[in-house]
Amino acid sequence: MQQHEIHSFLKRYFTAHHCDIVEETPFYLTVQLTIDMDKELMNRPFYWHYLEKTGGVPNPAQLTFITDTSFDDTTIRGEKIHFGSPRLHQIFSSTQKLGAFIRLYESVHQVQPSHMPLHPWVGMNVKISYQCNLKKDIVLSLGLHLITGSISISFQEQLEQYNLSAKIPDYCFTLSPLIKPKSGINRLQQFIQGEIEQDNHDWAAYSRQKWQEDLSLLNHFYEEIDEKPECYEVEKQALQELYEPKITVQTINGGLFYLTEQTSKQLISA
Repeated sequence: MQQHEIHSFLKRYFTAHHCDIVEETPFYLTVQLTIDMDKELMNRPFYWHYLEKTGGVPNPAQLTFITDTSFDDTTIRGEKIHFGSPRLHQIFSSTQKLGAFIRLYESVHQVQPSHMPLHPWVGMNVKISYQCNLKKDIVLSLGLHLITGSISISFQEQLEQYNLSAKIPDYCFTLSPLIKPKSGINRLQQFIQGEIEQDNHDWAAYSRQKWQEDLSLLNHFYEEIDEKPECYEVEKQALQELYEPKITVQTINGGLFYLTEQTSKQLISA
């Protein structure tokens, strides 16, 4: 993740959780936390417990994140944040916890107010991990139109082109899905399974071959010992853990998205 991507991610994260952007430059971002986000990020439970008991006036923290690591202005006090920094790791974890499932509506600005239908989509971001003695992760973002059943690839990336809000726009209404969200998720899971089955799995065959080669070498060391010592079983188990091919699918997050007919057609045709 590049520094400009971190800056953009932070802005989206805090905006999504209703924190005001106090100041923004290409080098840093200052945000005013809400009470909920102060509790989420600042780790001061005794402060909030005291206020709730005494009825005191809350004073959520204001944070400045310096997203350009070369920025050197001593008048700006803030946290330098980069990929791998503890604060960014904390925010990633918070994103997974708070944003595991969301509901968003496409923002529509109508010149002449008229009732506009919004189409239902279910979206999923998943991580597919291919693991043996090496590991490869693939992030897949999918969206399924809950009326036609059409599947959109790179759903998250395409959604970023549109303005989305947690509140349904005025003069808009949502269409009832013909496919229930749970069934939509099942369809996406079947699609992911199909993608995995069609993938090239030579890596798994190669890993099993290396596993057998190292196992043969291990057995050769102990071939003259009738009763194998405990260390033999430990090493044998270690080889299995190292080389045994595994494929895991982890759901990162998901949500329901209500989009205009025009946007839906663009996502389907993309």
